Amino acid sequence: MNENHTSNISVKSTSTPDNTRVSKARRFSVAPMMDWTDSHCRSFHRLLTHNALLYTEMVTTGALIHGHRERFLRYTADEHPVALQLGGSNPEELALCARMAEDHGYDEVNLNVGCPSDRVQNNMIGACLMEHPQRVADCLAKMQDAVNIPVTIKHRLGIDELDSQEYLLGFIDQVRQSGCSTFIVHARKAILQGLNPKQNREIPPLCYDRVYEVKQVFPDLEIIINGGITSMDACITHLQHVDGVMIGREAYQNPYPLLSQVDALLFDDHHPVASRQAIAEAFIPYIEAQVALGAPLYAITKHLLGLFHGQRGGKQFRRHISENGHKQAAGPEVFIQALEFVTG
Repeated sequence: MNENHTSNISVKSTSTPDNTRVSKARRFSVAPMMDWTDSHCRSFHRLLTHNALLYTEMVTTGALIHGHRERFLRYTADEHPVALQLGGSNPEELALCARMAEDHGYDEVNLNVGCPSDRVQNNMIGACLMEHPQRVADCLAKMQDAVNIPVTIKHRLGIDELDSQEYLLGFIDQVRQSGCSTFIVHARKAILQGLNPKQNREIPPLCYDRVYEVKQVFPDLEIIINGGITSMDACITHLQHVDGVMIGREAYQNPYPLLSQVDALLFDDHHPVASRQAIAEAFIPYIEAQVALGAPLYAITKHLLGLFHGQRGGKQFRRHISENGHKQAAGPEVFIQALEFVTG
């Protein structure tokens, strides 16, 4: 990285953001998921929950420094509280990108130390960094020096043969020396040799007790649990042992049962809960505005395919969008037509 880049991060921002809201929001968050948790998705999720913390997809430092920065950092004001997840292993580059996140108004920046794909491993990004705790600590320290917003980490229980509880606790103990105090723990190890990312989300066994022990050993740290959580009852059980829960696939594929309840049950926010139909109708102005700006209809509406999961007409709703949303001339009317299958 050139000297102009490093000079941009030598001094922490003098602004003093209010971090209280994002700290409270970590009680329940929707996980960062590649190809899923983009701005369209987050805008939809925000209609279901006012309080949960929403994450971007992972964005690499290279994409921000050398790519279309504004496209990767773009979000709408109604998405707050919203966090940017970064992938990288160069402390200076991560600090620069953390500063970009703060300058763009993100409430938190998170370092990905959990993604198991070959593509990111080759660039020293993601779960492979669990083998290098001092590098991770150096990255987090530089990021925190550069910004005033919270800097957090998301990681696995371990990787390959480095998966003992002793190693996990040692990793966290070393990384916490950076000053990072929020650890989001995916309660599975990652097997970097032999399993693809999808298999790494399903095959390694879930070990929630190991995450609970992390909180017992480090009571001063904020510990968020992630992995295989599919119900609000499970969330409440986990919250007896840790500080927060993060849900991924279930919150995306079947969003209504979880996200419509989270404000009342976990944040004591008892605003009226809109019906699935009302949520869908409330999203139509967003669809119209985004299509007018040139966004493809399916790129927006694919995130709502699970809204009517298990409901009468739900399959027809999904089919209509899937079959017609890709067409070049597809507009909001395709979504409105799909709603006719679930009306009444």
